[in-house]
Amino acid sequence: MTTNGDQKIPLWRDDRFWRIALQILVIVIVVSVFALLGGNLTRNLRQTGNNFGFDFLKTSAGFNILDSLIPYTPTDPYSRVLFAGLLNSLRVMFFGIILTTLLGIAVGVARFSDNWLLRQLSLIYVEIVRNTPLLLQLVFWYGIFVQFPLIKESLNIFNSIYLSKQGIFLPWPSGIQGIIGLGILVICAIAAFIVSKRRTKVMVERGESGQPQLITLGIIGIIALLTLTVGLNWQRPMFNPTTNTIEGGLRLTIEFTTLLVSLVVYTAAYIAEIVRAGIQSVPKGQWEAARSLGLKSGLVMQLVVFPQALRVIIPPLNSQYLNLAKNSSLAVAVAYADVYNVANTTFNQTGRAIEVMLIIMATYLTINLFISLGMNQLNRSVQLRER
Repeated sequence: MTTNGDQKIPLWRDDRFWRIALQILVIVIVVSVFALLGGNLTRNLRQTGNNFGFDFLKTSAGFNILDSLIPYTPTDPYSRVLFAGLLNSLRVMFFGIILTTLLGIAVGVARFSDNWLLRQLSLIYVEIVRNTPLLLQLVFWYGIFVQFPLIKESLNIFNSIYLSKQGIFLPWPSGIQGIIGLGILVICAIAAFIVSKRRTKVMVERGESGQPQLITLGIIGIIALLTLTVGLNWQRPMFNPTTNTIEGGLRLTIEFTTLLVSLVVYTAAYIAEIVRAGIQSVPKGQWEAARSLGLKSGLVMQLVVFPQALRVIIPPLNSQYLNLAKNSSLAVAVAYADVYNVANTTFNQTGRAIEVMLIIMATYLTINLFISLGMNQLNRSVQLRER
């Protein structure tokens, strides 16, 4: 004898079956489409006398690039010039993310300043930059930088900075002492971040003065200042009238400077709006409660408002970092040798469109996945932990 509870549901009425079946069906369709496209691509390549493969990466590139972080000559293979382009892209992205974060936060916080002029200037900057195309700004900055004089007539600032058509020359740490000094600065920055978070926690959660942490921050600041002034073995650029060149220091090419400035100015305007929205999301009660404790406006922002606003700021900030990484491919407009520009030249010379496009897509996808991974970790660290 069977009861109603023992009766099995017919397969065509089982939701679990249909959920699994539909997913399998979608996978089969996607695989079939890719197989069809792949087969079509293989046939077309055979008809043109080509085969799909990356063997061309071992052949000599035969073209030069003006900016490279690693030694490179035109006789080197395509794989090396693509790697040089990748390093150039990473350099722009790395410094771009740091500088655009600093500028974006400064402008976003300035929107709440008690100073009327500062508020209006930040508003004008955001409105102008956000409403003009990035490519136009790229051309604008390039037009400014190419107006620099020739190297023998370069602008000299305090005998330390030279501005010319050949690039911007800056003092730069040199030798083993410089490397050690940079390592000390990184350690100081990490220590200052940890102590600052600790100070915020004890002041907000325990109502303590935070004086011991402030003294520690002062000591870290003194160490960092001493390292900056005497510990980095600064090498200043010097003009050599014999060779008519500037030797020593760090040289930033006009193309690199144009791309970096354009990306920083453009992306920072969006980050400023994200910061403004994040700060406005903090309830007014938090402002009033912090002021009632006697905190000044700067400390209210630093200790109470901004830490809470981070929970709203970080997710859209991730999107802006991704946009910055992708927008760096506009380097081709000013002939900066980033990975996209170099890959484009590689494609023109070898005719390997599919392979080169796959390399470009894989490169940007990997970079953006790493950025997202880091930002997700940062986002988890600032979220409230509910029990």
